[in-house]
Amino acid sequence: MERSTIVRVHDGLHARPATRFVKLAKSFESDIELIKADKSVSAKSSVKLMLLGVKENEEITVRATGADAIEAIEALIGYLENPRSGTEEEGAPSVETKSAEPTSKPQTALYSDEAKAAGNMRGVAASEGFAIGPAFGFFPAEIKHENRLLGAGEISNEIARLKQAFATVQQRMDKSLATNNLAESDRGIIAALKDIACDDELTGSARELVHGGIDAVSAVIGATSKIAADFASMDDPYLVARADDVNAVGRQICLALLGQDDANLDAVPAGAILIAEDIGAWDLARAPLKRIAGVICGHGGATSHVAIIARAHGIPAVLGLGRSVHELQNIKTVALDGNNGDVFADPDQATADRFHEQIGKAKTEKQALRAYKDIIPKRADGTIIEIAANLGSLEEIEAAQEAGAMGVGLFRTELLFMRHIHLPSEDLQAETYATLAKAFAPYPVIVRTLDIGGDKPISGIDFPDEENPFLGWRGIRMCLDRPDVFKPQLRALLRAAVHGNIKVMLPMVSGLDEVRATRALIEECAKELEAENKAYATFDLGVMVETPAAVMIAPMLAKEVAFFSIGTNDLTQYIMAADRLNPTVAKLNDVTHPAVMAAIELTAKAGVEAGIMVGMCGEAAGRPDLIPAFVGMGLTELSMSPSSIQRAKKCVLALGQVGDQEGK
Repeated sequence: MERSTIVRVHDGLHARPATRFVKLAKSFESDIELIKADKSVSAKSSVKLMLLGVKENEEITVRATGADAIEAIEALIGYLENPRSGTEEEGAPSVETKSAEPTSKPQTALYSDEAKAAGNMRGVAASEGFAIGPAFGFFPAEIKHENRLLGAGEISNEIARLKQAFATVQQRMDKSLATNNLAESDRGIIAALKDIACDDELTGSARELVHGGIDAVSAVIGATSKIAADFASMDDPYLVARADDVNAVGRQICLALLGQDDANLDAVPAGAILIAEDIGAWDLARAPLKRIAGVICGHGGATSHVAIIARAHGIPAVLGLGRSVHELQNIKTVALDGNNGDVFADPDQATADRFHEQIGKAKTEKQALRAYKDIIPKRADGTIIEIAANLGSLEEIEAAQEAGAMGVGLFRTELLFMRHIHLPSEDLQAETYATLAKAFAPYPVIVRTLDIGGDKPISGIDFPDEENPFLGWRGIRMCLDRPDVFKPQLRALLRAAVHGNIKVMLPMVSGLDEVRATRALIEECAKELEAENKAYATFDLGVMVETPAAVMIAPMLAKEVAFFSIGTNDLTQYIMAADRLNPTVAKLNDVTHPAVMAAIELTAKAGVEAGIMVGMCGEAAGRPDLIPAFVGMGLTELSMSPSSIQRAKKCVLALGQVGDQEGK
């Protein structure tokens, strides 16, 4: 029997919903198919379901054959029409974890132009910091087809080998997931790989090839290559990213068939620089990361799994070197600049001395700055200057607290959306924001509403193709057009405000109407929560000042909101009309340019005159050379990366002491 319905699963059957659907389907004995248009797939394979590309509001048919077909169809249709009916498992690890690309900032060159011309390589600056040390090459041999044809009597033994290899890989992944020393972000990546290794589509395709007389290694390579190619051809960026995961899993299965462990990283000596053409997330997540001083890789970019892991553990990384990375296979020492993307093979003494000097300075300064952790810096007139943290996930709370953050000046909610294959639920968001509020109480936690555009799309929102997504449908523009996305976030923030000092700011504001429309939605959400008898509290509403339009109407905006937060990264690129990710115009992205500084001063003046708080959450907020000017303009809150907090406190404290001396 069969039955059709309209899919109400948010964002359709992507990885996590597909996994839940499959789990439900497997609880029935019947053979079950899911049919879309002229395609049908087994409802008991998450890979097949994802490749079917079922989206929200599309019509599909569920077909079941067997003793419990009626019960199966009722349950599966029930899930598709009401996915919140009991199958939600928000605690499950996410399939994809991303982080925002590192923000570039001015750096002092560690080498002269002559030294630079003498033979360094340049890749993608993926994780900031400097490192120099012995080179540790990680170039595992490529696994090739055995191209061995099996006799009829060999097939059963080969099937048994294949089955054991799949089990071995799953056991290895389970063992990794069971350890206590795995970061949550790394755990999610490994869990995603395990889901693929267990999928019937992969195991079944490989078995079918072996039954056809192909050796197990060649069968696994063939099966994974086909599935990876299918994912790579999809038009959804999250599904395309699954191709790399499938290939990584295939490699592990082949190694298990060959009775081998991958060339692991256990032998990395302390202080070594890891060099590889490509590093799988499985390999790096399990590595002794505390011993790795830096990472250099031929593949990857600032948003790859390798970059995510490196940044999470504070390891400088340069990726995307291409085939030239092989030139580093036989070197003894290497230096890398994770801020600019430069790599020096067997650096000369002068370059090595510069790197060692910079690393030494950073270490000494870090130790000395610990004395400022609990300092509450003030202006000469006694006004407290809040030094807060820019955060993107709950995993960063501890680092911010250890640094002495006086709250959170910018919580980027994008990662919460990007790390899930479907849009995060209201409950999950409320829990996340409440955790932040409790962690930093009584200090404020400023949450930026979803700032997503075509440059960093998320699953669940279809973005148009745009010539320049930085000037397109992003930030508050997108949110107001998608109340189905925006309202759950606003409701979650109202609920979380019960637990601490939550403030909310809107990104990419360019007009008063955007603020007023958001306020109307907040009031609507509050009435809904009251009607539902759910606890909530009001919060201060502010705006990020990052568009020239916002600067020009700052006096009017100041009458509408409770605070300003100046986003210098985007403000600079918009004022200078220079893409901050384009290296050819990088020199124009200078926050100290008179035009940018004038825009900051105009904004500060408008806020001070209106009596509202003016803060800054761009990376410029942590620059000691600019902090005196910002404080002088009237800014009373500066938010930055946790690593810059203690230095900023020292700088503000020195300003107050100078003022005290001048007043005597």
